[in-house]
Amino acid sequence: MRAFSFAVFLCCVAFAPVAYAEDPVQTAQSLIEQQIEAFLHDDAATAYSFAAPGIKALFPDKDSFFAMVRKNYLPVYHPGNYAFGKSRAIDNGAVVYQEVLITGTDDRDWTAIYQITRQPDGSYKINGVQILAKTASEGI
Repeated sequence: MRAFSFAVFLCCVAFAPVAYAEDPVQTAQSLIEQQIEAFLHDDAATAYSFAAPGIKALFPDKDSFFAMVRKNYLPVYHPGNYAFGKSRAIDNGAVVYQEVLITGTDDRDWTAIYQITRQPDGSYKINGVQILAKTASEGI
C-alpha cells in the first residue's frame, strides 16, 4: 500500500502544473547583478553572455562589446554602489524595464534604465541600457 501511495504522489508531482512562474522582474534584477559582477571582475565573456541577440549583432564579439561598455557606460562598468529602483514588466513579462540607481566611483549619481527581453527559449537577455546623469536639482 505504501508503494502505491508513493507512486500516486510521484505521479501527482510529475504531472502537476507549476504553481508559480519565475518572476520576470526578479530574473531581470539577477541578470543585471550578474552582468555588473562580470564587469567588476573584467570578465568580458560572462558580461557578453547576458547580451540579447540584437546587441550581439551590433557587437559580434566579447572584446568589441566590452570596449564599448568601458567607453560609453562607465557607471555600469564599474559602479561605486547601486540599487534597484522602479521596475515594470509588460506583455506578460516579455519585456522588463528596470531602473538601477548608481553612484559612480567618482561620487556622481546616475540612473540606468535596462530593457530585458524574454527570448524564444524562455530565457531573458539584456537588450539595452540607457544611462541618465542625475542633476543636482533632481534631488530637491
